[in-house]
Amino acid sequence: MRKIVIWGSGGHAREVNWLCDELGVQVLGFLDERPEMKGQLVNGVSVLGTLDDIEAMRHEVEILCAGVGDPALKKRFAYDTIRSGFRIADPLVHPQVRLSRRNIVGQGSMICEGAILTDNIQIGCHVIINRSANISHDTVIDDYVTIAPGVNLAGNVAVGEGAYIGIGSSVREKCRIGCWSMIGGGAFVKGDIPDFTMAAGVPAVIKKRLD
Repeated sequence: MRKIVIWGSGGHAREVNWLCDELGVQVLGFLDERPEMKGQLVNGVSVLGTLDDIEAMRHEVEILCAGVGDPALKKRFAYDTIRSGFRIADPLVHPQVRLSRRNIVGQGSMICEGAILTDNIQIGCHVIINRSANISHDTVIDDYVTIAPGVNLAGNVAVGEGAYIGIGSSVREKCRIGCWSMIGGGAFVKGDIPDFTMAAGVPAVIKKRLD
């Protein structure tokens, strides 16, 4: 049986724990940098502390860094995990996901119940594809991206590293979402979004820089 420790102990981490239950993967605990969380129980699962506190498990467990939705945190946790010599978890894919065998899913990524990913799609590492997302052909999603529930990406969309696509938003075909950008919930994106910007609305317009 696979054994996993999840970075984070909040709401999304609990959802990852549920996904692991569905897959028959054993969750040994959560990681949380807040000292006051160490030793707490979250849905009956222990918060173990940080990587230093689980050194004895180094060769026993996989570490999932996608237990938090914040792309910047995922990147930092992944860096710390690899630097400390722990193994990044293999992808977690819910059994009710529709996923072409021609798609590529990177290490540490997770795809939640009801998502549909059609053909020739490339998913990077530490990516979250949330519930009921619809990802169309030839789309490329880079590392650390978070796709919220109900997002629709048309064909040939490119999503840059660390982007966050908000709940229920849609992106038209052949658009590029810039690195470390954010798309507000319910938006309709019909053109390219630059790096480090927030866009929202129908149609989506740039609201501010995210420097």
